[in-house]
This record gives sequence, structure tokens and C-alpha cells, in this order.
Amino acid sequence: MEKQKAIRVGIIRCDTHGMYYGALMGKHDPLVLRGPLLLKNGKMKHSWQNGGTHFYFYTHYADPKKMTVPNVNGFEITKVWDEDSEVAKIFSSVFYSKPKVCNTFEGVSDDVDLVFIADCNGDGSDHLKLVTPGLKKGIPTFVDKPFAYDVKDAQAIIKLAKQYKTPVMSLSILRKVPQFTLFRNRFKELVKPEFGTIKGGGETMAGHIHAISLAQHLFGDGVESVECMGQTPLAYLHLNYGSKPNKPTAGVVLNCASGGAYHCTFYASAYSQWGAIRSPGIGDFEFPYGAINILNMIKRMVESHKPQASYDEMIECIAIATAARLSQRKGKRVYLKDVL
Repeated sequence: MEKQKAIRVGIIRCDTHGMYYGALMGKHDPLVLRGPLLLKNGKMKHSWQNGGTHFYFYTHYADPKKMTVPNVNGFEITKVWDEDSEVAKIFSSVFYSKPKVCNTFEGVSDDVDLVFIADCNGDGSDHLKLVTPGLKKGIPTFVDKPFAYDVKDAQAIIKLAKQYKTPVMSLSILRKVPQFTLFRNRFKELVKPEFGTIKGGGETMAGHIHAISLAQHLFGDGVESVECMGQTPLAYLHLNYGSKPNKPTAGVVLNCASGGAYHCTFYASAYSQWGAIRSPGIGDFEFPYGAINILNMIKRMVESHKPQASYDEMIECIAIATAARLSQRKGKRVYLKDVL
């Protein structure tokens, strides 16, 4: 039987999420990954350069070469690009310097089977620009969270994907982390959740989208309107599902501005007339398993040339954020239908 060829991956943006997913799918040198990997000026730009990715993937600390989370076979990282070419070269060195460092992000989508747009701390405002060359070439593309900054860009990406008959997918790790799926499976203890809360997300869109995605993971799609308040962007959100069946009748509150978090931990609670259930803290030590689930979905997307996540759900996440910003500015409820 002929051995199946590896999926050739081009990574755009060599930030911490680029290395996070990259180390799960690409053959790498764990001792180089452990770092430190300094720039010529003696500084570091991303946490992976100081062992931030190694720390969570190699927790058998007596053996820094023993990976303690599963890797996903079937990928080969062949091209990388970053706006800082020095970072891109160091990134490539973790993978034995096999990935070619491209001069432009447009070049990443040449002679690859998958474009992976990484984004750890960004707000997604450049994703439409970054996704366009690959989709026009017919290359399946994964867009790291957030899918886009606003709903118009999200819709434009979907339109482009459909125009060129090329699948695109965007998911937060919180949308697929299995430990929160186990918590969701407990909802039957409440008969049906009537209200929910989520703690986590911070003060920027990079974190807000995690909280929104976790709400979608736990309570599903179908948000009708959003109310938002607080002294920082998207500090506190109330998601209203209207009278839809099997949805929390009192909605879900996202407490994004909720102080610090141990290893980026999120918490969730659900309530009904029958009582309450609360999740344990789920954070950086559990997140690799969500990323693994996403990588397996990406593999199926490339092999089938079909999207593996609902475009409507991807757009709804961004519509919630767009509506929340408008609600916070105007001081009143905003319906998703008014921003879509």
C-alpha cells in the first residue's frame, strides 16, 4: 500500500500560536524548542522563544525530550513567514531549518496543501488580507482565532472561499477543548440550563473570542442579541438566545474583565431550578487537547476539500463581538440581525 503523502503546510505569522500548533504537527528539536532563542539584539519577541511552548508539551521535566501530549501525524511544515524575518528564521530552526522562510506572506501559499494563519494576540483585523492569496489559489486555509475583527471581514472571507470553491475554517481552542465537552455533558443534571456564566477572556479581542467560543461550545449557537458594559472593551457581555428551545432562557454572561488567571484558566457555571454545576479550572495544561482536535479537523478539511466547521457559527462568533462593541458604545441591547 502506497504511503500517504504528508500535508505540506505553510504558516503565516511565527508567533506563539504558530509554534504551538507547529510543534504539535511538525517534527521538531525539543531542546531547541526549549530555548532560549534570542534575537540579535539579545531580546525575545514571543513566549515560545523562552520555552513557553515546550513548558506545556514536555511536562516530564526529568526528560526534556519526552513529549507528554500527543502529536498529530500527517503534516510537514514546508514554508513560514513573519513580518520579522529574523523571528521566522529562528522559528524554522526549531524544525531543523527545513521550512523555507518566505519573503512575503503571498509566497507561503505556493506549492503547499494548507495555509495556516496563526494569531496568538492579534485582533484579526489583518486576516482578510492574509487569507486572500491562498484562497484565490484554491489552497484550504485555517484562520486562527479570531476569524476576523468585524463581521464584514468575516463575511468577505466566506464569500471569497465560496467564490474559489476552497474550504476555510476558524476555531478557538476553547471551542474544541474536550475537558469542557465533559463539563457540558453534565448539563443533564440540571434537566436544562436556564442560565450560564463564563469567567475568562481579558481585555482584548484575542481573549474575548475565546470566551465567546466557549459559550458556543457549551450552549450552542443561536444568540439573538447582546448587551455589553464595563470600563474595558467587552468587559461583561450578556448573550440572549430569545425564546429558542433548549437554550438558556436567562441567557449567558461572559465575565471577560475578571482579573488574572492561573495559566490562562477559564471557568464555567450553569444553573437551573434544580441546582448548579461548576467546571474545574481548564487552562494551558488542557488546551493542547483542543488544538489536537482542531488539527485533526484541519486534516479532514484538506483531505476532503470540504469545511469541517459551520460557516454560520464562525460568523456568529464575530457578529457577537461586533454587536457587543456597538452595545457598549451605545449603552443598549444590539441584535445580531442588525450587524449581519
